[in-house]
Amino acid sequence: MKKNLKDFLPLHLRLGNDAEATAEQYLLQKGLALICRNYHCKCGEVDLIMQDTNLLVFIEVRYRSNPYFGSAAESITARKIQRCRNTASHYLQSHRQHSHLYNRFDVIAITALQSKQEILWIKDAF
Repeated sequence: MKKNLKDFLPLHLRLGNDAEATAEQYLLQKGLALICRNYHCKCGEVDLIMQDTNLLVFIEVRYRSNPYFGSAAESITARKIQRCRNTASHYLQSHRQHSHLYNRFDVIAITALQSKQEILWIKDAF
C-alpha cells in the first residue's frame, strides 16, 4: 500500500485537513466558487476564501470530534476572529482584483456525531 505525505501528519492535522476538504465540498455544492485554500501571512491564516456572487467570503473551518468541551462553533475566540480579520485585510491589499467585492466572514463548524458529521454553516459569523 502506497503512503501519501498526508499519512505522516499527526492525527489532529489530518483531521483538520479532512474537515477543510469537507467544508470546501459542502460550499461548492451550495454554489460558492473556490478562490484560495489556506491563505496565510504573518497575521495568521484563513482556511478558505470563496466567492458567493458579489461577495468574497473568508471562511474559518472548525472541527470537533467530541463536543464534550464545547461545540466547534464555540471554539472560536476573540483572538482568532481578530487574526482572521487581519489576514483578510492583508489578502485584500495583496489581491486588488477582488477589491470591488463586498466581503463576509463565515464559519463552517463540523462536529463528529457517532458515524456521521454534522455541518453547521454560520454566514456572517463575525
